[in-house]
Amino acid sequence: MVSNVKSYTLIGVNAVEVLVQVDAGRGMPGTIVVGLPDSAVKESRERVKAAIVNSGYPFPAKKIVINLAPADVKKEGTIYDLPISIGILVAQNIVSGEKLNEYLIAGELGLKGEIRKVKGALAAAILAKQKGYKGIILPAENAEEASLISGIEIIPIKHLSEAVAFLNGDITIEPVTKTLIEDIPDFNVDMSDIAGQYHAKRAVEIAAAGGHNILFVGPPGSGKTMLSRRIPTILPPMTEKEIIETTQIYSAAGMLNGIVTKRPYRAPHHTVSDVALIGGGSSIRPGEVSLAHNGVLFLDEFPEFKRSALEALRQPIEDGEVTISRISGSVTFPAKFMLVAAMNP
Repeated sequence: MVSNVKSYTLIGVNAVEVLVQVDAGRGMPGTIVVGLPDSAVKESRERVKAAIVNSGYPFPAKKIVINLAPADVKKEGTIYDLPISIGILVAQNIVSGEKLNEYLIAGELGLKGEIRKVKGALAAAILAKQKGYKGIILPAENAEEASLISGIEIIPIKHLSEAVAFLNGDITIEPVTKTLIEDIPDFNVDMSDIAGQYHAKRAVEIAAAGGHNILFVGPPGSGKTMLSRRIPTILPPMTEKEIIETTQIYSAAGMLNGIVTKRPYRAPHHTVSDVALIGGGSSIRPGEVSLAHNGVLFLDEFPEFKRSALEALRQPIEDGEVTISRISGSVTFPAKFMLVAAMNP
């Protein structure tokens, strides 16, 4: 019997639908994962087996083939632990397959069946709404970010047995309601901390009002860094759209610690590599220019940065986005930020 569970993978900061197919049939007992899985996905075989057994369910002594479709898209991370385990239990008729077409499912499993947070839950919620799914089943730790998207059910799950009971209709889980963003960001610094520097503060106000880039030139200790750190405090509050965009980037990068309601302030060291600044890597990830999206990118000791890194800033400054092209594909990240640079005379 072949079971089908819907999940997702991340390409850049956006989610793409993935079909997790599980076939438990005749053959030497064992588990094979196909469909361009990385090491973390391959290792899910052991996590899934331990989680199923320790949750009180039998693990089939059969040849289990797990296919992640589309097979030509690389699959990364621990997103597929929960979908794979559900697929195995469906193949044994332990879980009913009636609700599987209504939800996207994602989650990392612990050896006792507990479910841990994953990357890109907000992007998955956006995908679920675009594709017309009823909702998304995901770790409880990811529920807050996913609830930024209205119009779909956000089902928080803490344990594999809870997911099984929900899919079988044995329990009802109240969907998480849409997060209302009403908090005014609380900053631990303020522009009033700066004594004097009236011309510099006036220049900062003009730059912040118009979204312009600015360069500070002055001797060490004159307050260049101090001024830059206070720029986010005088920028307008983030709109709901900006909050969703920025939270989606941090979620995809695995750096999310609650919904992003403050404008980002990123200050990479001048030894930063081109890839860390712009984005990229073997599995393409957002760089500092994208992490500063809708906020401030501060480059101290500006002349010390490598020329190649500074030249790479041209596209994000002009277009508000950066396109990373590698053999594995091309990804476009949002990168609309206010560039603040500082240097000695």
